[in-house]
Amino acid sequence: MATRQINNHAEIVFTCSEAVHHNTEMIAEEHSVVRVLSGELKVIQSNRTYVLGAGETFLFPRNRLASLIKSEKDGLPYKAIIVKLTHDVLRDFYEHKNMETFLASKTDNIIPFPKDPLLDSFFASMLPYFNLDYKLPQDLSTLKIQEAITILRSVNRDIDTILSDFSEPHKINISAFMQRNYMFNMPIEKFAYLTGRSLTTFKRDFKKAFDTTPQKWLTMKRLELAHYQLTEKHRKPIDVFYEVGFENLSHFSYAFKKQFGQSPTELAVRKTDVSR
Repeated sequence: MATRQINNHAEIVFTCSEAVHHNTEMIAEEHSVVRVLSGELKVIQSNRTYVLGAGETFLFPRNRLASLIKSEKDGLPYKAIIVKLTHDVLRDFYEHKNMETFLASKTDNIIPFPKDPLLDSFFASMLPYFNLDYKLPQDLSTLKIQEAITILRSVNRDIDTILSDFSEPHKINISAFMQRNYMFNMPIEKFAYLTGRSLTTFKRDFKKAFDTTPQKWLTMKRLELAHYQLTEKHRKPIDVFYEVGFENLSHFSYAFKKQFGQSPTELAVRKTDVSR
């Protein structure tokens, strides 16, 4: 079994990856607070990569694209607790705070938090919940989410600019967005939503911007990035295919050979021979 999850309520999840490497794409519809318990989590975003280990905590803002690579470390599997900060709880929290309107944050990055006793105590208090043979009561789940929000605001005083922003994606420059995010293996519908468009409008605007279909353009851009990683960075095909947006190595190898006339492995071997 590669991955297992214990979910005593939809908003609070314990996850364990028992594979040496487990890769997923992530785009959350709710803000999510993640505490790594063991193992290692590599978060790849369009402009930055984070490597997080045991005891580290971060906020994954909603509607942000990332590739996640979960690995064992020091002989321990990747384990984490995820707390989803739902729209309803956040709205209720900020409405009752009677606070001024915050300027929405435009960051696309995850938000790491410094080590803090309040965070340690919070996540330690949640571990017994995953041994229950029944779902966590909704009232208690809501209280824990409210507690998480309060602690995050104490640890990071600027977090309100993100948590109090309830706006939906608006129509943005499709060319700039796709150039930043083409390596994420997301359905076309998700790309459309994140650029503030219906699927039909997205395809129409994409055709105007790139003079081709989204799928053809995505494949071309991902293969170009892979070629660069293999030839200029001297990386191995098995370390590249997922990060550039392909689901499996065989599909990547087939598409790469069709585009460049040789497989990724053949190219890597050729580059090695030439450099000798």
